[in-house]
Amino acid sequence: MVLSEANWDHHVPLPKLGAAHSRILVGLLALVCFINSYDGEFVFDDSEAIVNNKDLHPSSPLNNIWTNDFWGSNLSSNSSHKSYRPLTVLTFRMNYLLAGGLHPVGFHVLNIALHCVISALMIDVFAILIGGLTYDSKGRRLNQVPRSSLLAALLFAVHPVHTESVAGIVGRADLLCALFFQFSFLAYCRAFRGGNDKTFSVSWVAASFLLCAAAMLCKEQGITVLVGKNCDMNALVRSRLVTRLTLLLFGGGVLLYARWRIMGTGPPAFTEVDNPASFAENVFLRIVNYNYYYSLNAWLLLCPWWLCFDWSMGCVPLIKSVSDWRIISLLLLWSCLIGLISQALCTQDGIKRRTLSFGLVLLVVPFLPASNLFFRVGFVIAERVLYLSTAGYCLILSYAVGYSCCLWRKHKVVAMMGLLCVNIGRSAQRSQQWRSEQSLFTSALSVCPLNAKVHYNVGKNLADRGNQMAAVQYYREAVRLHPRYVHAMNNLGNILKEKNELVEAEELLTAAVHIQPDFAAAWMNLGIVQNSLKKFAEAEQSYWNAIKYRRKYPDCYYNLGRLYADLNRHVDALNAWRNATMLKPDHSLAWNNMVILLDNTGNLAQAEMIGREALVILPNDHTIMFSLANVLGKLQKYKESEGFFLHSLKINPSAASCHGNLAVLYHRWGKLDLAKKHYELSLKLDANAPGTRENYSMLRRKLDQLQKTKG
Repeated sequence: MVLSEANWDHHVPLPKLGAAHSRILVGLLALVCFINSYDGEFVFDDSEAIVNNKDLHPSSPLNNIWTNDFWGSNLSSNSSHKSYRPLTVLTFRMNYLLAGGLHPVGFHVLNIALHCVISALMIDVFAILIGGLTYDSKGRRLNQVPRSSLLAALLFAVHPVHTESVAGIVGRADLLCALFFQFSFLAYCRAFRGGNDKTFSVSWVAASFLLCAAAMLCKEQGITVLVGKNCDMNALVRSRLVTRLTLLLFGGGVLLYARWRIMGTGPPAFTEVDNPASFAENVFLRIVNYNYYYSLNAWLLLCPWWLCFDWSMGCVPLIKSVSDWRIISLLLLWSCLIGLISQALCTQDGIKRRTLSFGLVLLVVPFLPASNLFFRVGFVIAERVLYLSTAGYCLILSYAVGYSCCLWRKHKVVAMMGLLCVNIGRSAQRSQQWRSEQSLFTSALSVCPLNAKVHYNVGKNLADRGNQMAAVQYYREAVRLHPRYVHAMNNLGNILKEKNELVEAEELLTAAVHIQPDFAAAWMNLGIVQNSLKKFAEAEQSYWNAIKYRRKYPDCYYNLGRLYADLNRHVDALNAWRNATMLKPDHSLAWNNMVILLDNTGNLAQAEMIGREALVILPNDHTIMFSLANVLGKLQKYKESEGFFLHSLKINPSAASCHGNLAVLYHRWGKLDLAKKHYELSLKLDANAPGTRENYSMLRRKLDQLQKTKG
């Protein structure tokens, strides 16, 4: 039997549009909110999940996406986060192939398009949840609440908390998970077309499970659609209840077992700075802080003004006493939830009961994997995990708006339009901030001034753009806020090393490796500083410590080779550089240093062999060409030497040293006019080029003598 439209649906100040027009409107508003992020950069976590993820490259075997985690690490590795999202990684790989490389525009456009589609599909989901499953005589599903479902979908489309999922490419996981979540739910509803036993379809239920599995392969919380379907369909239809529950339990069990087998028995390892509440020894305080986190998530849904890319490292100080005023937020949260639950259970209005019940289910259930209830998560707050939960919030909010319009009929259009416009404006503003790391990181300073990671990322961004002096200030603040922040210590130590403030650099790096003994990069940088301080024995030990904790560390072998060269331990230096090139065949500096060292020690034949070997791997490396050309010149292989010099200059025509050495070659070879030409070019590029002016003077005297002889 077809239900009549809900009374409050008539009072929603929106026109009654057809299905197609409603979807277009919702999709367009979603597009308006986030379109300005289409040409943004790769930011924040995009670096690890996309830029540095070898699973995206066509040269990487496609099978790797099924054995590696979301970040490209093998699932069996101790460092793996166990985030298994192969379908999401597959879409990244498709973006890479279609764009011919890492061009962010294609990645962003697909994210925006996915959000538009999801927002449009929310109309169908909300129509079922509010108005129920009803059909006309031809078996077509009817939307009994066109205005309310449209309003809820509009609120979902423009909510600013979605910015991280849409403008941040890594948020693709949440978008795809939500899309397959919707497909799974709608397929499951399709199985009950007509609402009686005769139209129950096992095939549609099976399709729903496959779509649930796809959602789970995009992001772990996709499994929660099974809970939602069970709650929703028990209220919507009563056909074959035992059969449906059996299928849900069996399908859910299979999916959870498969996920457990893939992840293994060991949970991912997180640190206290990632989620400090989960490390609280007092169980009561742990529960209190978890609930405080929930209240902050709820506040982000209610007032999405204070948004931040990262909420860890002191951004949310722990509640350590019952006298902390923030406990009020817990009481408010649970008062609101209990009030909504009581309204849903006690009301005689079927529409109200269904709307509030489904809203609460959709609000809470998708959030459960991030709640710390079942396992420790690696964050305090993550706006992207609220993507699906926002649908539940918008469902409840749409009811509140509709009910308010029944009571307060004046200015209701202005009020609703104002709500939508404020959200659109905030979404567009936040989307703009996500376009670059500079704007994203600096926007967080006012939201989380106590977050050491925010200051660290601002400093790192400044350093990457060449502003190291400004970066020092933010690195120091990061270390002040979190005295055990080893990455900030390491980066600050590197800058101080470049500024020749070696003593403080050594102190910082020593502290970093003391806090985290397996920090290989800090050990290597400490070795470089100790080498500069002439502490050669300590430097050697630091390099070997770095290699101990990261066995495949070509840069460390390179720096170890430099140390041995300074100590005239030539064989050890050559072995270290050879190790560097074996681990990283395109390590140009290691190859070049081997050629130069062999040249300087008179091993010209071996230097020639190494140089030629290097150019097979790096055929366009002008520095190696230059070094090999010098060797060939000393071996009196003038023609070959000339060829390498000219090739090097073709690649780097402004190299004064190359012009100068080519001039020396021509000088020895007797091609004095060419020697004169390249001496002059070298001096033009660098008037203080070592030895060039003296050689040029010698050539001029020789040319003058020849001129006199001819005269």
